[in-house]
Amino acid sequence: MSNNSETSFLKALLPRGLYGRAALILFLPVVVVTLVVSVMFLQRHFEGVTRQMTSNMAREISFVAQRMNRSENAALALLSGRAVAVPLELTLELPAKEEISDARLFYDFSGRVVIEELRRIVPDIMSIDLASDDKRVMVVVEGRYGPFSLTFDRRRVSASNPHQLLVLMIFTSLLMTGIATIFLRNQLRPIRRLARAAEEYGKGRFVPYRPGGAVEIRSAGTAFLDMRNRLERQNEQRKLMMSGVSHDLRTPLTRLRLGLSMLSPDMPPDEEDIAAMDGDISEMNRMVDTFLDYSRDEARDVAPEATQVSGFLQGIVDDAQRAGQRVSLHRLEGDVDGQAVFRPDMLRRAVENLIGNAVRYGTCAEVEAALGPRSLRISIEDDGPGIAAESMDAAMRPFTRLDPSRNRNSGQGAGLGLAIAADVARGHGGQLRLGRGARLGGLRAEIVIPR
Repeated sequence: MSNNSETSFLKALLPRGLYGRAALILFLPVVVVTLVVSVMFLQRHFEGVTRQMTSNMAREISFVAQRMNRSENAALALLSGRAVAVPLELTLELPAKEEISDARLFYDFSGRVVIEELRRIVPDIMSIDLASDDKRVMVVVEGRYGPFSLTFDRRRVSASNPHQLLVLMIFTSLLMTGIATIFLRNQLRPIRRLARAAEEYGKGRFVPYRPGGAVEIRSAGTAFLDMRNRLERQNEQRKLMMSGVSHDLRTPLTRLRLGLSMLSPDMPPDEEDIAAMDGDISEMNRMVDTFLDYSRDEARDVAPEATQVSGFLQGIVDDAQRAGQRVSLHRLEGDVDGQAVFRPDMLRRAVENLIGNAVRYGTCAEVEAALGPRSLRISIEDDGPGIAAESMDAAMRPFTRLDPSRNRNSGQGAGLGLAIAADVARGHGGQLRLGRGARLGGLRAEIVIPR
């Protein structure tokens, strides 16, 4: 129970935002290391310098005291002491004006070292005053002719510029903190933009977004855009499919209703009317199957597998020939026995749709494949009228029919063959390309996917 409360308390103290946590991770170690290094440097360096300077000063004080103690009287002692003290920039007074106990300011950390070192070297010192004037040091010494005082500059016993190091350290730390803050803000801005775009899209609002920032953030942004585009495409395809179903089924349903209305119990229908209605039912079944094939996603959940390309294509061509379609496997470039990694069911459906379109709008079709080191290209070419260059992009949209350019000589289509093939190619990380066939002169459709 106590561990949980302590953990909750620590979580409450820690920042909740990414910027605060990143700043804590970045600045806390720097501040701790800077403080530790500074304290150790100040303590060891300035304490050592102070001891050395104080030791030299203590010897001067001892020299003056010895000269005074050798004199015959107090007057000669004062003259003898000043003769030495003045060149050493010491102020000598005999007798001393006042005698106080050792005193230093509470923040004077080096004063402790000064008092300790002076008393160690000069045992006759009675008191040391560092507090009355923080720029001067007054030392009272017990002499032969009574206590005398020596006053000298504080800079002679302790380093005079520790504050310069502290100011420089603080200024440098603030400068580097500012630079790090700007850099950190620039690094976190793409994450915030990505989070805002994802949040707005979750609310149904489309916010323009362009990946930026570090490589990992760009990868996450690109993955988000791909996901958003797929969802938008699926939504658009769902809408188009619903409108296409209602539109394409209306004509055969109308013919069936009309045929049923003309039936009479007194006169049985002839075989021609029955055949016509049976044809309408078959057409509706075919349309429904096409819609289901287009909207089916089960094959996407199947893991890709290594498949021999030549056998895969030969099986598709053989099935098409048994169905009465004029299809042939023209050639296979590259490694004849080579394999590629893809989802066989999805790719088979795409190729079969392209073959169906080819034989529907032409008289024959030829299948080619090129197996390169990095990609697999499957081409289907027919001898039909083809598609105009300005209409090729529109031809790959769902439920798009280009009747003027591609004659339907074998029944109605739902306009989904190219859309299914393009969707399968995108699902494999590739693309569907349309062009004019150089050999048969009709449409040439190519599915290019990574190997």
